[in-house]
Amino acid sequence: MTEQDLIDFVYYEAQLIDELRLDQWVELFTDDGYYWMPLHRGQTDTRLQASLMYEDKLLLKVRAERLTGKRTFSQQPVSYCHHLLQRPQIRHNDQGHDPQKGVYVVRTAFHYIETRQDDQRLYAGWSTHTLVDEADGLRIRLKKVELVNPDAAFGSIQLFM
Repeated sequence: MTEQDLIDFVYYEAQLIDELRLDQWVELFTDDGYYWMPLHRGQTDTRLQASLMYEDKLLLKVRAERLTGKRTFSQQPVSYCHHLLQRPQIRHNDQGHDPQKGVYVVRTAFHYIETRQDDQRLYAGWSTHTLVDEADGLRIRLKKVELVNPDAAFGSIQLFM
């Protein structure tokens, strides 16, 4: 696995979200994978502290189906999004990064815009992917999305960052 493979994967993952190919995006997660958005800076506990989001693959799949369903009236008109990513950084010194076991940690700074009709919202932060090299390619074991201002009073975040 090369560093460029890891970087390309992060770009591809954001592209799937931006193109609303959410069913394909969910399939990038391992069966035990999670999408986590902490509520506080520096938060390390996913279970004993509240989070903005902490969703396993099943819940991600349900949300993706709901967002793209024809009878999802809350998404008529549809929400759209766009990621602007800094070049992903391989976190060689992260304790979870273990190339010998096929586990890689990649951190990426981002700006994310979510829009629906005239409403446009900008979020900024960092995403940290814990990726595992499986037989059929890279998969996401954990995507942690840390917002610059996680304790702000947000409206409803419709899509995935």
